[in-house]
Amino acid sequence: MKKRIGSYPRVRVEGGGRGVVSRAGAVLLVETVRKSGLDQAISAALAPWRKPRAVHDPGKILLDVALAVALGGDCLADVGTLRAEPAVFGPVASDPTVSRLISTLASGGQRVLAALRTARAEVREHVWRLAGEAAPDADGQVIVDIDGVLVLAHSEKQDAAATWKKPFGHHPLMGFVDHGCGGSGEPVVGLLRPGNAGSNTATDHIEATRLALAQLPKRLRRGRQTLIRTDSGGGTHEFVAWLAQRGRWLSYSVGMTITDAVHQAVLKVPASAWTPAVEPDGDIRDGAWVAELAGDCLTGWPNGLRLIVRKERPHPGAQLRFTDADGMRLTCFATNTAGEAIATLELRHRQRARAEDRIRAARATGLLNLPLHDAAQNQIWLEIIQIALDLLAWMPLLALTGKARLWEPRRLRLRLFSTAAQLITTGRRRILRLARHWPWTDVITDALDRLHALPNPG
Repeated sequence: MKKRIGSYPRVRVEGGGRGVVSRAGAVLLVETVRKSGLDQAISAALAPWRKPRAVHDPGKILLDVALAVALGGDCLADVGTLRAEPAVFGPVASDPTVSRLISTLASGGQRVLAALRTARAEVREHVWRLAGEAAPDADGQVIVDIDGVLVLAHSEKQDAAATWKKPFGHHPLMGFVDHGCGGSGEPVVGLLRPGNAGSNTATDHIEATRLALAQLPKRLRRGRQTLIRTDSGGGTHEFVAWLAQRGRWLSYSVGMTITDAVHQAVLKVPASAWTPAVEPDGDIRDGAWVAELAGDCLTGWPNGLRLIVRKERPHPGAQLRFTDADGMRLTCFATNTAGEAIATLELRHRQRARAEDRIRAARATGLLNLPLHDAAQNQIWLEIIQIALDLLAWMPLLALTGKARLWEPRRLRLRLFSTAAQLITTGRRRILRLARHWPWTDVITDALDRLHALPNPG
């Protein structure tokens, strides 16, 4: 009888193996690029910045960096993980070439950003058509969440400053299209701002919303079918008036600060006017009620604005604020949606919390740190992050079903992208043979079958 030492088997490790591809599951992202036409669109957009007799296409270089970020990279040098697998990713530029391209694009300023954003908007519309009933606009309405993100900086980078929470870094404003409870979400704006940028700066919210709307199909860039949702940072007179401006007619649901006028109005609401809040499944939310306010607290706001307040028993250990009342935590939001029950509108606004999930996914996809020094270069990095997040949203949208569609980037990397495969060359074909024992091999192969069944971009 042999005695085992330790809990795990001992394995001898040697170098020099052939025919093995690491991260073979990344072919899901490569095939998503191909079927969406993103490679062609980005290449065409960056064609003016391709130098004569250049070996590498700028669009391919940028997409390679985005793929590396989607696979978990957090700096330009991580593109080397793609360079090691030419059978899957093709020829990949050297680190100096990648660095020079980022500097060139950063010097191009708004022309480069406009070209990249236009290309992404065109591809997004195509992807939504391919998705059919699973597309975010399938029911005729689109929800865009705008929220700020604090990104810490550990060195003196351009525009880094002390944030309102005191740490040192940047304060970009992000926007995401909500895919609803059956999906995740995709980025539509990333506006880089200094660390000391305000949370409720109306001009920044307006600019971010303009950029977000430009990413939507033209039919959704104005009208009540597009809902802009923000926290209390968007609850300013200037921003709400811009959303409701004649000819724009956007729907909105924005958080509001509990002012003294609002607080006094809440105290005057009779007990009979409070309606129980509801959960997504239709059940009553325990210990929470909603009411609609009227009177002087609506003075100065656009016509049609509805001010809705929720009172809720605080969680155990939570501290009450001076704006709370009768031992209840108060929150307030404004909307211009008419004809809906206030409990339904409050649930819709509360689901803005899904934007926090999107921000968490963005932090895990390159946004935990802005790795470059110049602000213009970090704005390009922010565009690369958005392309990576686009791919991580479009691939599940087009290829995954069930609970797999809800997987966040970390889980996609662990279960799908990290799988290894054997590369077999037979005739003129190259075949990746995935491990039979891997628990999610069927998920990968089924997803690839769905992607292969989609029409090629024209």
